[in-house]
Amino acid sequence: MYELIEQLKNKHWLWQGSETKTASDYQTTGYPELDTHLCGGFPTHGVVEIQSPIGIGEFRLLLPYLQQHNERLTVLINPPGNVHSEALQHAGLMLSQVLVLTPRSAKEALWAAEQCLKSGACSQVLLWQEELEVHQARRLQVASETGESLHFLFRPQQQHLFSLPVTLSLQLAANSDGIQVTIAKRRGGWSSEPFVVNFRQRWSSLTKPLTSPVVVPFPIQKQG
Repeated sequence: MYELIEQLKNKHWLWQGSETKTASDYQTTGYPELDTHLCGGFPTHGVVEIQSPIGIGEFRLLLPYLQQHNERLTVLINPPGNVHSEALQHAGLMLSQVLVLTPRSAKEALWAAEQCLKSGACSQVLLWQEELEVHQARRLQVASETGESLHFLFRPQQQHLFSLPVTLSLQLAANSDGIQVTIAKRRGGWSSEPFVVNFRQRWSSLTKPLTSPVVVPFPIQKQG
């Protein structure tokens, strides 16, 4: 058992509770309550897994962060709907720094994400991908560190014995005040009880009681 644990640690598939991070290892998310729970914000690089239903505001959760980090490219790979340039611009993103890719297969999407991450030309890469193997997640993690880029991986909530070797894993759920967040995994930290990130100040129209369980995300519009 000891040898197995050491092998997993050497491959960075396990984190130790004694691991500590400094303030320079994090970047603000744009939401004070989320920064507090993440002890500073999103990591400077690595893989951030976001397990979420489609259309509950998961993309909006990243908008304040994306607005602050547009010195290099922001790449969206296989978003689940049509991306509207006017909406992105209205949200404060520079269209010249946004690239949308629609590979024909999951394999090509993973390849594109890895190449973008390690190129050094991207501030962040967003990938929508339902299934991911442990070795694939590890390759994305290494590519992110190589290119000093942050990778956001969107996928449905998964039930697995072992979690993926990612830097941070968030589980999202719809909430009438914004979005409910559970930190399922955080390198150098512990999981958390669910808490709410409030959208009322930024998007008050989205904080009214829902008449249906699904809210159309902005600026990615769900396809019919």
